[in-house]
Amino acid sequence: MKSLEELRKLRKESLDKVDMRRSGQGTRIVVGMATCGISAGARPVMMALVEEVKKRNLQDVTVTQTGCIGACRLEPMFEVYKQGEEKVTYVHMDAEKAKKVITDHVVNGKVVQEYTIGAYEK
Repeated sequence: MKSLEELRKLRKESLDKVDMRRSGQGTRIVVGMATCGISAGARPVMMALVEEVKKRNLQDVTVTQTGCIGACRLEPMFEVYKQGEEKVTYVHMDAEKAKKVITDHVVNGKVVQEYTIGAYEK
């Protein structure tokens, strides 16, 4: 930070992201980053998601992390929340699969069924 104005801008950007989460607008991707997720490879998955969102300049997409999602045997996993749609849980993810989810699901609106928890359970 070099000025108070930079700090104000950063604060506004952070508050805007919080408001987006509260209002349900945009898309939120939540990556399981508990010990189970990290040991299964969640860090490269999260980095791939963040990089792909940044590369595509997706302003209404937020990538966040959480603790254990509750199905350790399915890690790495993340959930996609889109306004007006059901939550989608993706399991056994890697960086390449994560990029495909950004392209197909987040950008083009087509859930990648073969990576979902529903496909795994069948």
